[in-house]
Parts: sequence; C-alpha cells; structure tokens
Amino acid sequence: MSAEMTSEATISRPLQRLRDQLTGAASSIGHAATATGRVTADAVRHPRAMAGRAREASQALPLMWESVKPVLTGHVGDWRREYAYTLGEQAFVYGFPYIYNARLRHRWVTRKPDTDTTPYAAVNHFWHARTLFDASDREGLAPNNDTLYSFAWVDLSEEPVILSHPDMGDRYFTFELVGVTSDNYDYVGQRATGSHAGDFAIIGPGWTGDLPEGVRRTATAPSPWAVIVGRTLVEGEPDLANVHALQRRYRLTPLHLFGKEGAHVPERRDVLEPIDAADDPLGPWKTLNAMLAENPPPRHHEVLLKQFAEIGIGPGLDVEAQPESVKQSLIRAATTGVRMLEQQLLSGEWAQVINGWRYPPPQMGRFGDDFLRRAAEQSFVGVAVNDPEEAVYLAAFHDADGSKLSTGRYELRFEPGNLPPVDAFWSLTAYGEDRNLVPNPIGRYSIGDRTPGLLTDGDGSLTLHLQPESPGPAREPNWIPTPRGIWFIGLRMYLPRPEVIDARWVCPPIKRVG
Repeated sequence: MSAEMTSEATISRPLQRLRDQLTGAASSIGHAATATGRVTADAVRHPRAMAGRAREASQALPLMWESVKPVLTGHVGDWRREYAYTLGEQAFVYGFPYIYNARLRHRWVTRKPDTDTTPYAAVNHFWHARTLFDASDREGLAPNNDTLYSFAWVDLSEEPVILSHPDMGDRYFTFELVGVTSDNYDYVGQRATGSHAGDFAIIGPGWTGDLPEGVRRTATAPSPWAVIVGRTLVEGEPDLANVHALQRRYRLTPLHLFGKEGAHVPERRDVLEPIDAADDPLGPWKTLNAMLAENPPPRHHEVLLKQFAEIGIGPGLDVEAQPESVKQSLIRAATTGVRMLEQQLLSGEWAQVINGWRYPPPQMGRFGDDFLRRAAEQSFVGVAVNDPEEAVYLAAFHDADGSKLSTGRYELRFEPGNLPPVDAFWSLTAYGEDRNLVPNPIGRYSIGDRTPGLLTDGDGSLTLHLQPESPGPAREPNWIPTPRGIWFIGLRMYLPRPEVIDARWVCPPIKRVG
C-alpha cells in the first residue's frame, strides 16, 4: 500500500526497524504467534484432527500450546495469561502511535542520517528537503514528486511556539499540525489561513496567557509534543531555488524569544529515548508508558486506561512489576500487533473501491477514538495523513478488469469536463512493487495539470498512456513511464472539491490495451 496515498511515507524506515526489532527480539514467540493463528483456525474447523498435532507442537512451542489449548479443550489453564494477551493487543493498537512517534522523534532529532532525504533537526527547528524525489531514492516511501517537505518536532509543554512564514503569493503550501496520536488538529497554509505573511502560535494543552499583537492562535494541541508536516509546491527543477528561498524564511520561535532582535533558538536534542525491543522485549511497552506520562491521554479515555493498568500499561506504570505470564503475553501481543496492523492496512478494508481506485474515508486524518484505524491507516503508514479537505490520495492496484497492474500497455482516459476537480493541482505518479519511483529515459515521475504540453483528444478528453516504453513522439507528452512487473499508481488531488471528498466524482478505470 502506498503511504503517500494515505499519508506521507509507506511503512517508513523507523517503523520497519521497529517491526524488525519486535520480530527479532521475540522470534520464537513470533513464530509461535504465527503458527497459533493457523492452528487455531484449523482447530475450529477440524478439532479432532488437530488435537494430536497441537499437542505435538506444544512440546516445541509451549507458548503456542497455551494459546491453542482453550480452543481444543474449553479450559483456560492460566486466565491471567489469556486476559493479558487479549487486553495487550487492544493496548498495543491504542498505544501504537505513541510508540512509533517516540522512535520517529528520537531518530529525527538525535541521529544524523547518512542521506539528505531523511529529516534531522533539533527540537523547535525545521528540517527542509532540498530536492524532489526521483528514481535514485530507493527507500520505498512512495514519495510525491510535487512538493518539498519541511518537518519539525515542537515542544509545547512550557510555552507556545510561533510558526512564521513569508508571503507565499499564489504558490500552494501547507503546514499540517499533528499530535502524538497521529491525529491532525489544525493547519496553517493557503487553504486554512491564507497566503499572506503571518505568525501563528502553536499552543500546548493547559497554556493560558496573552500572545503578541498580530500573532494568530491555532487550535490547542492535544499533546505537549506535536509534529509539523510542511509541503511547498515546486514547479519543476528550475523552481527549486525559489522554494529554498521561501524555506529559509520559515521560522519556529519559542514565545519568550519572539520579537527579540537577534534571538537565537537553542539546538536542543534531549528527547525521550525509546527502548530498543532487540535489547528488551518489553521495550515497546516501557516506551509507551513513558510516552503516556509525557503526553497525557484525554480524560474520556480514563475507563479504557483503567483496564490497561491491570496489565501494567499506563502513564508511568512499571510493566516489569507484572507476573511473568503477563509479561510473556505482552511480548507476544506487541509482536502480533504489528503484523495485525500491517494486514489491516494492506487489506484495503478502510477504503471505498470505485473503478479500481481506493477512496479514503472522510474521517481520514482525524480517526480519533477509532483506535484501529488511527493506528493502521494513520500512524502505521509513516508520519501523517492529510485531512481530505487539504488533499485526497487515491491508489489503484488493479485495472478495469480487476487484474493487477503489471507489464503491459494501459490507458487512463478522462472524459471532457471530468478532470480531477481541484482548487490547487492534481498529479499521477507510478510506483514499482517496491514503492519506488520508476527509472525512465525522459526523467518523468509524475504527470498532471501542471505538466507542460499535455495533448487533449479531438473531443476534449485527455488520454494518458501508462507503459514501460514510449508510445511514440506524438503521444510522449501524455506518457507515464511504468515498470516491468507489478506496479501501482497514485492520484493526488490538492484542495479537492467536495465531490472528490464525498466520492461523487468518479475517477475512470485504468484499461489494458496491450
């Protein structure tokens, strides 16, 4: 699944590392959990035939036997173990955004990367991308080829931080404000606040006070820590220098320094360090407890947190104080929980499929108390998911006949008057199965309403050619290079009109023509 179709980075490297650590730290438990799923399903279908095989497996995989035994016998040998596992899975789903963002924040703030496409900046400082993504980037992030990113982690626990930007003219730009649970809570940008130069106070929970004259207040953040996801439109390589000049004028200033001539924001890098699951299998839970203490959950979650507290999960609790059977169940719950979230995301069940295109639900970006979707469709995919009012990403993995997109020639034809209805811009980008951009001789990675030279048909329709080889000089302006093998494509619509958000506008299917 393309993250940029639902977010900004598909199963990004911090998440991949977290998943690998959970699996590696508890490999035997992970194998047991996987086997348990298969054995339990078979046991339900064929209980007598499975009984002997399950008991045999129990000699090598006692944890698996503990999980399967209640299905086969109707008896629970250790109620606490079973209860801790089931409750632990719920706690993992609830807490995954906290765990993931602890790792993401620590990596971006403290670890200088070996590539210039990975964010690295001190707290309350911006990191800015300098180049558009192209086929040389092989991290499998399904990136866009339209905007330069600007990321920042801000600490709002003591005072507001003022976000400032210059006059942006008619250029599309946005700063998405995201809490640690991965829910958006406000925006600064062309749509939300306008393009004129401005200063905007990013305010943490519980803060009261006066703001300087001219500083506009944003919505109160749901957590003391927030991440800013900025995007600035680039009109091709020649426009990069102009965007760099704008980025240099983006500012983050703690309130007590705002307006002071020559004030310097210190480079602070002391953030909570997540506990590596490879060093401590209970590390994800200890990280979660610390993050919940640092970023208190909303009061209406109190009943749920009281249940989690029974197994040592909650703000400042000590999971090591739990009985051994509970700790084993929590290790297993974290291992299977990551796989469960991955399967939920890849299933596409969250989407409405129309003509082979996956349309996101209107709650995207603000799933709130829908904890499963908050974890899988928002946090698991990477960094943040735009509100549909800001941008809608559609993804297609199949053609008009329901077959997977693969080596061959395809067409996407927009009827006259049926181009993607947007107030900013739209673009199409193809990706290989590895979620990377497609190498091609003309260096084209996306096509859309800003592509120069697009040719319309005689009736005013627009036909785009999706294939590995050039369709010929006459049709090349409308060519989207695709790879050999399995691939998929994303349609990005920035500032989409209401008919896109509520799926009344139907994107035409992709038809195979050779």
